[in-house]
Amino acid sequence: MEIIEIFVDEEDDERIDAYLTQQLNETSRAHIQRLIKDELVKVNNKNVKPRYIVRTGDHIVVSLPQEQELEIISENIPIDMVYNDEDVAVINKPQGMVVHPAPGNYSGTLVNALLYHFRTLSNINNKMRPGIVHRIDKDTSGLLMIAKNNFAHEDLAQQLKEHSTTRKYYALVEGNIKEDSGTINAPIGRHPIDRKKMTVTDKNSKEAITHFKVLERFEKYTLIEAQLETGRTHQIRVHMAFINHPVVGDPVYGYKNQKFKLKGQLLHAKTLGFIHPRTKKYLEFDSEIPEYFKNIILKLRK
Repeated sequence: MEIIEIFVDEEDDERIDAYLTQQLNETSRAHIQRLIKDELVKVNNKNVKPRYIVRTGDHIVVSLPQEQELEIISENIPIDMVYNDEDVAVINKPQGMVVHPAPGNYSGTLVNALLYHFRTLSNINNKMRPGIVHRIDKDTSGLLMIAKNNFAHEDLAQQLKEHSTTRKYYALVEGNIKEDSGTINAPIGRHPIDRKKMTVTDKNSKEAITHFKVLERFEKYTLIEAQLETGRTHQIRVHMAFINHPVVGDPVYGYKNQKFKLKGQLLHAKTLGFIHPRTKKYLEFDSEIPEYFKNIILKLRK
């Protein structure tokens, strides 16, 4: 049993299930609610309900049962390998593929495929995420860098931290953006009510900067290139929705009524550049947007 103690030192006015979901950022709200129901969460030495409002000075003790260690198995899943050497690989991930296993989804992920195709992967991040230095959403396609050893992982992670990598995305967004280019500098944090969503907020947030330029305008849509300076969860999707130009097909931040029958957002990680950890040479890779994305653009041009 792992014991976690939390002392609330600032006014929060938030339900305890939502508060703990944020504090224990890899634990779902449903799991937190089960812990509360099983009386494994105490506030000031008393059992509480999930709707309990957290207050300054509260002493929260969470008892986490030891989870059975799961073995992530290798699976012969084809991957689009753009680059590969002894230290790093670059993979073009298709839309619909989850990057790494998580509760309820332990197979069919990119990690399952990597374990089959590569003899070695870094292991300093998490046992569920060998080789994974950064992520893109399940329904976002495009380029990811993979670390094949811890030396490479630490170097690439530092580059991400220093914002020295190049990450450019193509996105089709709703409406016409009037400016030819722009920068969205708006902090991103958890949505206060729906904890699975992110939002622009000044509360418990992190700096988020997205640069964009218009590539092509259509009657009711705009094709843009978005370049990440920071890498927050759902950053481009949240930022474009924030300026009232959500990504087409986005089931979370986009319009409810979508014109096109899509399986997810039209967002593709097109360009990826970084300094090779060993050779110190700058490498940059480019990828074609997927066929379903191209087909929508062709329809709009007609």
